[in-house]
Amino acid sequence: MAFVLAVAVGVRLDRSGVADKWRGEPDDFGKYHAKTFTVVKVVDGDTIDIDVADGEYEHTRIRLWGIDTPETKSSRYGVMYYGPEATHLTSELAQDEDVTVYLDEGNRTRGKYGRLLAYVRLSDGRVLNEVLVSEGYAYTDLRFRHSLYNRYKQLEAVARSRSKGLWEGVTRKQLPEWLQKKKPKLLVER
Repeated sequence: MAFVLAVAVGVRLDRSGVADKWRGEPDDFGKYHAKTFTVVKVVDGDTIDIDVADGEYEHTRIRLWGIDTPETKSSRYGVMYYGPEATHLTSELAQDEDVTVYLDEGNRTRGKYGRLLAYVRLSDGRVLNEVLVSEGYAYTDLRFRHSLYNRYKQLEAVARSRSKGLWEGVTRKQLPEWLQKKKPKLLVER
């Protein structure tokens, strides 16, 4: 019975277009992968817009794969600890700059809200996602597996051990809810 229900839900999602939104557009790799674009807007620390149309939108919104920066515009969470700093660093590094977009081969290309999931290489060769984690401006997002999952965990561990960025003063209560659940012992002493 559970199998029949699962198949029915899958068919319904497939027909509704939600599944396609989650998997991504069939031409995402051809349109974006290893191609260079200009960042026209920094939405927050882990979200940018690039200068190419995406369906009905004038620009393509990218959610940086594998990381999560503290919120700055969330109606649910408000401005989180170190959110403005993360947004500022992303702006300094990427705003009005040419960046190269890399999709994660073998993984989905779109997230929950239809944003493109990507690694973003800066013009100086560094990867924005990695800079944000290694400098302590972002958490490694443990909710979703991707090709660089273990690397990002290592980068965060080093940033944490060196008290870089947000790790210098963040308290357990200031961590995102998902991280508190995934790592119940993280920062319990603070």
